[in-house]
Amino acid sequence: MAEEQKSAAPQQNSDANKNAQRKPYNNNKRNNNRQNNKNNNQNRNNQKRRRRSHNAPTDEVLKNFVDKNHEIQKQRLNPHYKLNLDSKAKIRITPLGGLGEIGGNITVFETENEAIVVDVGMSFPDEEMHGVDILVPDFSYLKQIKQKIVAIVITHAHEDHIGAVPYLFKEMQFPIYGTPLPLAMIGNKFDEHHMKDFRRYFEPVEKRKVYKIGNDFEIEWIHMTHSIIDASSLAITTEAGTIIHTGDFKIDHTPVDGYPADLHRLAHYGEKGVLCMLSDSTNSYNWDPTPSETSVGPALERVFAKAEGRVILSTFSSNIHRVYQAIQQGIKQGRKVCVIGRSMERNLEVAMQYDYIRLPKNVFIDPEEVNMLSDKEVLIVTTGSQGEPSSALFRMAIGEHRHIKIKPTDLIVLSSRAIPGNEASISQMLNYLQRCGAKVENSRDIHVSGHASIIEQQLMLRLVNPKFFLPVHGEYNHIMRHKETAVGCGVPERNIYLMTDGESIEVTPKYMRKVKSVRVGKTYIDNQNNNEIEDDIVIDRQKLATDGVVIIVAQVSQEDAKMLDKPRVTSFGLVADKQDRAFAKEIEGIIEQFLLHMKEGLILNHKAFEAELRQVVRKHIFRRLKKYPLIVPNIFFR
Repeated sequence: MAEEQKSAAPQQNSDANKNAQRKPYNNNKRNNNRQNNKNNNQNRNNQKRRRRSHNAPTDEVLKNFVDKNHEIQKQRLNPHYKLNLDSKAKIRITPLGGLGEIGGNITVFETENEAIVVDVGMSFPDEEMHGVDILVPDFSYLKQIKQKIVAIVITHAHEDHIGAVPYLFKEMQFPIYGTPLPLAMIGNKFDEHHMKDFRRYFEPVEKRKVYKIGNDFEIEWIHMTHSIIDASSLAITTEAGTIIHTGDFKIDHTPVDGYPADLHRLAHYGEKGVLCMLSDSTNSYNWDPTPSETSVGPALERVFAKAEGRVILSTFSSNIHRVYQAIQQGIKQGRKVCVIGRSMERNLEVAMQYDYIRLPKNVFIDPEEVNMLSDKEVLIVTTGSQGEPSSALFRMAIGEHRHIKIKPTDLIVLSSRAIPGNEASISQMLNYLQRCGAKVENSRDIHVSGHASIIEQQLMLRLVNPKFFLPVHGEYNHIMRHKETAVGCGVPERNIYLMTDGESIEVTPKYMRKVKSVRVGKTYIDNQNNNEIEDDIVIDRQKLATDGVVIIVAQVSQEDAKMLDKPRVTSFGLVADKQDRAFAKEIEGIIEQFLLHMKEGLILNHKAFEAELRQVVRKHIFRRLKKYPLIVPNIFFR
């Protein structure tokens, strides 16, 4: 046994040595095989590529047509070659309102010899403009070029585009070109201002027809959808080229009246070549396509159906199609319709008078008839969706309307969005309505915007394909965002200019540049008597509201410049009542010091004396109270 083990051991050692010798040989073999396989794969891939190359040769004829189509696309998207670059003609575009703000739209288009004014709109005051109802543009520049102006051209009938026409016509008159609804609404304004005779300046137009205005302008009104009926874009053709002014717009493919935006005419001008486009920037941040106005109808039906009593709907009075859909839903549910609010009544009457909408007259009732019917039989359509204190809905909310008092069973439907700056007044009105127990419905689906979203702005830019682009109608951030959209649609950034009011932009087929600035501003209007409010009055009101007033009554000897009696000092809005006496004593000391140290001979000039005293008192009050009150000195010299 031991011998067998001995004999086995050498055998095992021998096998181990053999295996050790074989291992390096096997590793080398595997490496060689891998390399061979890799080479074979590369050879096969090369053969496949050669076969593919051999089987799909380049057809030079097809390649030639690819190049031709590339060239066609470049030409299609490049408006430069469509314009007459040899032309020396130029046109100047000067906005006098509507930029850096929402509203107050007015723009001058001016050639060497003639000019037209597109829209003459008003805007609304902010909270610091006490006693001011509306703002109208400063017409100073129009007065300068009065002899050149051949027409006023209107895009649509919103107040921020036509509201200032009567105030312009009080100073100067020109032919007014527009479609029937805007002219009819301007006519109503003339009637209110006792200016009926000025209707003779109306020049109604047909859409899709080119009108020669003066010697230098040819204008076509292009149908456009918006939140008011009968809106238009403009194609303004001059020797320099064609300018497209979109006006306010959205692209509604299923509008209530069945007349969608006339995209064919826009594309027609885009194909011919457009020098410049001015386009609505109001909705520049919204990516979602603006819903169709017809989408509001089903939403109103759903809301009306759950009403337990009266339905009171408030919207913009100019949104005739919204009012029309609401009335249709009311009729469908067996309700009689009461229209309350002067502007709402007037606009609805005009729309029915000129057959823009058709409604049976027997569905309408007067406000005094509302209480004769059961609540389930009444639909009230009214103004006041922005919480205006003088509006019908606000007066209903605070219980001051003559005929309508809010009930707990009423459903209030606010079919509008809040205009920036009106949020506080709307919130206040909602508080009043809900204190009365009424339910308020203001969900998003019962209102749609009238302005183009980014998607629609892109479509407009692609259809018109302008060489130069001027975004308008909106605050600076809106037009800046619109610029970004235009750059994305292929308009070179150097061909876009962000205008501000008063800048005069010169446009030719070769270039666009700013050439000058003109005077712009706002005129304050008191709507109660349609009179202008002077700037200094508004400034005084602001001072009174923020800093108060100090009234000084004193008697001064003209001989020795001393007070003959203790002065009377009265202040309002500056110090608390309990501090009045101490404040009066303080001002008395200031007056005494002023009399001691005033300039020699100043007392002989009464007006200069009061002005100097006013300054001294104002500076003292600012040092002590950090306020600049209105100082009213009444000095009697003896």
